[in-house]
Amino acid sequence: MIFAHATGFHARVFDAIIAHFPDRRVISIDLRGHGRSTGGPIMHWNEIASDVCVLIDQLGIESAVGIGHSMGAHTLLQVAHDRPGAFARLVLFDPVILAPEFYAPAEPLFSADNPHPAARRKRDFASPEAMMERFRERDPYDLFDARVFEDYCRHGLLPRADGEGCELACPPEVEASVYASSRSNAGILETARAVDIPVWVVRARHSGLNDFKSSPTWSGLAASMPQGRDLYRPDRTHFHPFEDPEDAANIIRAAIDS
Repeated sequence: MIFAHATGFHARVFDAIIAHFPDRRVISIDLRGHGRSTGGPIMHWNEIASDVCVLIDQLGIESAVGIGHSMGAHTLLQVAHDRPGAFARLVLFDPVILAPEFYAPAEPLFSADNPHPAARRKRDFASPEAMMERFRERDPYDLFDARVFEDYCRHGLLPRADGEGCELACPPEVEASVYASSRSNAGILETARAVDIPVWVVRARHSGLNDFKSSPTWSGLAASMPQGRDLYRPDRTHFHPFEDPEDAANIIRAAIDS
C-alpha cells in the first residue's frame, strides 16, 4: 500500500488508517518539501509525481494499492499513468482534479504580488503541544480525529536550526507554491482517461471553491476513467480521512476486496 498526503501535511497523518492494515506492507511518503523530505517551492505538480516515480523505480514496486488524499491523490493518478504496472488499483480521497474549465485559463491563480494566504502561516512553535493548543479548536482542525490531529502536530514540526523550539516541516512558502501551481498539470484529465485500472474516487460535499472544506473534485472524473467508480459522500468534508480514519479504512478495504 502506497499512501500520499495532501498539501501542507505529511506521511504520518495516515497512521490511524494504516493501523487497520497490520498485515500489509505500507509505504507512506513525505512528498517534496513536506515532512522529512527536502525541496523548495514547487512550480509544476509533475515535479512531485516525478519524485514518486523515482521511488517506485528504486523500490521495484508493482501491483500496489495506491491511497491518496487531495494533492497526493492527484499525484498517484499521474504516477499510475507514468509507471504502468506500479498500481493494481487506486483509492483517491477527493483528488484535486477539477472540471475541464478550471485548466483553461492561462494565468496563474496567485503571484509574487498576490501570494496564497498559506504563505503567511505561523511557522514557529515552542513545541508540538503549543501547536496543538493553537489549532485544536480552529476550523478545520476541530473536525479531525484526536489521534490524527496529534500525529499532524507531532510529526509536522522539525527542530529549529538554532535549537530554539520547532518550525513547520512544510514551510509556508512551499505550501503556498503548491496552491499557486494547482493549474500546472493541465493534462491530468487526459491522464485520467488513460489509466485503465480500478480507481475509486471518493468525493466529499461540494459547497464552492472558496470553502476550504468543500470538495474540489470534478463530479465527472470517475465516469471519464475506464474503470472509475464514484463514491459520493456528502456527509464528509474534504478532510474525510482525518475526520474518520476508520471509515476511510473501510472504504480502502472495500476497494481492495472488490
